[in-house]
Amino acid sequence: MHSSDEPRKRTRRACDPCYQRKIKCDGALPQCNWCSHHGLSCTFDRAIKRKQKDEEEDTHRASKLSNRIDRIEQLLAENLMQDSSSVPPDLSQIADGSVTASNSPSNNSSNQPLILSSRGFRFAGRELGGIGLFTETPFLLPEGQQWIQARTGQTISNDKLSPTRVPWEKERGEISNSFLMNLQAQDPFELPDVRVIRLYLDAFQKTYVMMRLFPVIDPDLFEDTIIAAYQQPPRSLHFGHASTQACIVAFLAFAARLPPVKVLVGASVFSDVDHDAMATRAQVLLSQLLQEPAFLEGAQAVVILTLYELSCGNMRAANYFGGIAARLLFMLGANLTIVQTASERGTKRQRLLRNLFWICYTLDKDVALRIGQPPTIADENCDLTLPIGYVDQVHHDIENEDVHFDQPVFLFDLRLSIIKSRAHSALYSVRAMKKSDADLLKSIRELDDELEEWRQSLPLHSRPMMSFSPEASDPNISMHSIMLRLNYYLCMSIIHQACSRCKAWQGGNGMMDGVSSSLAISVEASRSTLCYLEAAEHVLHDGVFWMLIYYPMFALLSIFCSILQSPLDPRSLNDLGRLKMATLMMHRMFLRKMPANEVVHIKLVAEYVVELKRLAEAAIDKAWLERSRSSLVSE
Repeated sequence: MHSSDEPRKRTRRACDPCYQRKIKCDGALPQCNWCSHHGLSCTFDRAIKRKQKDEEEDTHRASKLSNRIDRIEQLLAENLMQDSSSVPPDLSQIADGSVTASNSPSNNSSNQPLILSSRGFRFAGRELGGIGLFTETPFLLPEGQQWIQARTGQTISNDKLSPTRVPWEKERGEISNSFLMNLQAQDPFELPDVRVIRLYLDAFQKTYVMMRLFPVIDPDLFEDTIIAAYQQPPRSLHFGHASTQACIVAFLAFAARLPPVKVLVGASVFSDVDHDAMATRAQVLLSQLLQEPAFLEGAQAVVILTLYELSCGNMRAANYFGGIAARLLFMLGANLTIVQTASERGTKRQRLLRNLFWICYTLDKDVALRIGQPPTIADENCDLTLPIGYVDQVHHDIENEDVHFDQPVFLFDLRLSIIKSRAHSALYSVRAMKKSDADLLKSIRELDDELEEWRQSLPLHSRPMMSFSPEASDPNISMHSIMLRLNYYLCMSIIHQACSRCKAWQGGNGMMDGVSSSLAISVEASRSTLCYLEAAEHVLHDGVFWMLIYYPMFALLSIFCSILQSPLDPRSLNDLGRLKMATLMMHRMFLRKMPANEVVHIKLVAEYVVELKRLAEAAIDKAWLERSRSSLVSE
């Protein structure tokens, strides 16, 4: 045992028992702390194989990767060319629930270039599918289809498992088109009544939680923006003023969609705001905004629009706007450390720019995961020093309005977003695809250590459990704690699921124990996601459906593959129960009052989950039937 005064040294090599359990080893002799407490033999007998990388091997790997991408692009192109365009459903049919998800508008993109997602879905050494980067269309590879059919004995419904877009994305193209078609009857550059803006601004400021989760405005600076925007003649747009007007309209669209703000606004003559129409109006202003120099208000507008589109489930729009926002913020220097200024206004401006940068950074990493694209923002071009006081205040009860802190906490924990970024670079980038098994597992262990260090740094009341079981509870459940835990389990899952790329799954070698245990950790994180969501369902707002839907869908797919991989495992029956629970949860969400234009998308999600459950049941039934037949033959 080391005394508390001694500096702790990092051991370069873990003993065999610690390495097998994937825990830190202090390297103490003759026995490390773990082995000493558990009466184990502290050995270092395992062989460590280190392969020398040469040019010929790298060239071979690059060639295989290129050929694989070409093959998948060709398959995607053939599949999309065979898809026929479907007629958009009648809104009256959507409203009464008579339209099924399979009748939803198809993605007519067969003439667009196709690129393979750098984060194609793999499980236990099998490449099952991915997402087309340009079309964002999920697909199953022939290998994935054959494996699922072999394990289940069932025919796969491509309409349900490979729909026209990912189940966690919604398009609002019809609403945007209807607004654009009516531009002749209304002026897109006409600002809403200033009394409406002030009503929602006042409500947004009074919802203390929203101000800390979404620090998109500074009240004093936004007041200046209102004055500048409304000083212009009505129904006019002059060069240099598109940024202020877009900022006003984008803020109104976002604030009018937030449930707590809508409750506070209540029923008044100015409370009936069509937030979709406002968001589209702000997008119209972007065409002029992008012709102007970079202004704070312009960056503000695009960041707010990115948040809005993410909250609506419009991943494609969120991806586009996030890229534009990042460029504007880089031009304004928001990616660098705040420079103290002599004036109070200058300090507020710098602080707001930095808050906008962090919002953009966290959204960039989250959206990249959801659509399978690389992040837009490169960490090496940013100062990622956390805001002063962030660590001390971020995990206090932000919903307790009696305790006031001025530090924003943001929707996603900034440190987790940094880990997401490093995970993509180390595990899922094009360079990472060329790593050997040893290098890949080394990166997984390092990221796992970093994630655990983050978890241990949290106070006990905010610290996520490594595994959340159905019997567990969280007495401090809130929207902030839900986002924290879901992102923690997502990080754990994507870090350890990268082991599915290891060649050990095909050959089987000394690394197999570490590879299989890493995949087990990934699946357990997915189980925790579903269990926690079930425990937290009662505090979810209707308006966060599209913000959260990605997490359970990603978890369901991982659990589904685990069932197919080991259908006779005792945990598979429990996992099947989780799929059934998720199906019921989706139905409960569907039965809630939802806008008519969202019903078709929610049915798409529900059908996807039901199909996973059906195939998982079939896989378990088939495996037990084959075992019983085998037993009869042996007797």
